[in-house]
Amino acid sequence: MPVPSEAFRAGDVYIDFPQEQVMFHYVHVGGKVFRRFYGEQGEVEVPYTSNLFREAERIGVVTTAERYNNVKRSPLLR
Repeated sequence: MPVPSEAFRAGDVYIDFPQEQVMFHYVHVGGKVFRRFYGEQGEVEVPYTSNLFREAERIGVVTTAERYNNVKRSPLLR
């Protein structure tokens, strides 16, 4: 199920896309998107039009800031 568009209007959104072992953080103020692959320390700004981000919007799941900031490895491997 896609991430609801209402979520993006309400505030920051964190998306987990375990199939690609990546997470995204959409910052409501400014409309910026940041990407973090599992196990990475930092995050990288990516365009809102990024194919990977758009795919995550369609089939990823909304997650929490805590999970986004602490992901070490794929939840599929647990």
